[in-house]
Amino acid sequence: MSSTLNLGSGPNRIFLLSPANIAGIRARFVVRDGANSEIAVRLRQGDVSLGEIFSFISGLYFRGKLAYAREFSNPPPTVEGIFVITSSGGLVTPDARMTPDRLREISSGNIDPCNGHYRSLLDGDARKLARVCGQSCQFILLGSVATPKYVEPLLTVFGQQLMFPTEFVGRGDMSRGGLMLRCAESRRQLTYIPVLGAVRRGPKPPKLTPLRRKNVPSAIDVVSNASPIATRS
Repeated sequence: MSSTLNLGSGPNRIFLLSPANIAGIRARFVVRDGANSEIAVRLRQGDVSLGEIFSFISGLYFRGKLAYAREFSNPPPTVEGIFVITSSGGLVTPDARMTPDRLREISSGNIDPCNGHYRSLLDGDARKLARVCGQSCQFILLGSVATPKYVEPLLTVFGQQLMFPTEFVGRGDMSRGGLMLRCAESRRQLTYIPVLGAVRRGPKPPKLTPLRRKNVPSAIDVVSNASPIATRS
């Protein structure tokens, strides 16, 4: 994947995004049998990417991560610049096409370092990525750094190359999502520091200034506006 920003001679940079939870309310209006919203119909047809479906399910947080990563990724040649961490599918690109069965398949397990299935798939993909990218590439985790669920397995593979935005410390998911949307819009990159040895918990930072509202439908909108859509031939 080509970066939307020409970083010139800057370091190669790949973003690793934590996934959305498909057990929530918004997810049910998309993946349940008989769901007839536009995105649900396209999902059954295999016409939705993982990034689009997770952005819909998660709303602000995943949408912010994906927008930020698309703006600032700078991968080595022939390597994708963004990967989504999944519970049962290893690392998956956000452009991968999804069906309900495929979405459930990669999201069915527990994200826990003690879960052997989750760990083996993630370890395998991360090691392949590390071999291809070499020792000068930065791997930026856009997800929780205060718990071991992503940090522990990724540190084992990437070591000092695993980094995170220091501005994440003390922020909740919604605040991180809003921050990343603002940075993507203004083309202002955050400050990355190695996860290893970093202080990953801290006081809550000041609130962000209000973000200009986007037309992202709520779960109520999805239900009230849903109407039968004929399946394309």
